[in-house]
Amino acid sequence: MSRVCELTGVKPHAGNHVSHAVNRAKRRILPNLQTKRVWDEQAGKFVTIRATARALRTLDKKGLAAMRKGR
Repeated sequence: MSRVCELTGVKPHAGNHVSHAVNRAKRRILPNLQTKRVWDEQAGKFVTIRATARALRTLDKKGLAAMRKGR
């Protein structure tokens, strides 16, 4: 299962671990993905989505149809 948000398309980013001595080592910054059951008005049933916590907050405000249309 890939680490991609189904609503916004957010993927892992590359970055650095930086120590106190400013030594740098590569790392991956993963999105905060959560699995949630959401009611789909168009289908008339619950669907399971894997989305970031930030996308779930926006989902509460806009709704599932608007989030999918924007992507």
